[in-house]
Amino acid sequence: MKIEIDMDTANKPWRYVAMQADCNLTEEQIAEFQEAFTLFDKDGDGTITTKELGTVMRSLGQNPTEAELHDMINEVDADGNGTIDFPEFLTMMAKKMQGSGDDQEELREAFRVFDKDGNGFISAAELRHVMTNLGEKLTDGEVDEMIREADTDGDGQVNYSEFVKMMTHK
Repeated sequence: MKIEIDMDTANKPWRYVAMQADCNLTEEQIAEFQEAFTLFDKDGDGTITTKELGTVMRSLGQNPTEAELHDMINEVDADGNGTIDFPEFLTMMAKKMQGSGDDQEELREAFRVFDKDGNGFISAAELRHVMTNLGEKLTDGEVDEMIREADTDGDGQVNYSEFVKMMTHK
C-alpha cells in the first residue's frame, strides 16, 4: 500500500493545525504523520478508535488493556468524541517531537520492535515482518531500498546508530 499525498492540497489544513498547535513541523514531517495516521486508521474513516489503536499496538508486540487504550485516546481527544482525528493526532505528535527526555528510551524500544532476534541489527526480513504486521505490504525491492537508505556502513542491515540517524533526521 503506497500512500500518495499531494503536498500542495493535502497539507494546507494540517499546516494550519500545526501552526495552531504552536509547533514547527516541516511539510515532510506532516506527510510522515499523515502516513502513520493512515496505518492506524484501518477502516479509512478519518479517525482512530480504541480498537484500531489496539490492533496496531498488538502488531508491534504490545498488549495494552482496554482501559489503557481508552486512556491513550482520551489524552489526545480534544473534542471528547472518543476517537482521535488527524488534527488531534498531529497535535499529539508535535508535542512528542518537542521532546520528552525519554526520546532515547523510545528509540531503543522502537529498535527492539524491529530487531526481532535481538542481535542488534535490523535485517530486511525483520523490517518486512514488522511492516507487514502494520498492514504495509512492501515488495522485496521496497524493503531493500529502505534498508539501503538507512544502512550507511553498507553491511546490508541497520544497526542501532543507523536507526537513530534515520529516525531523527531533520
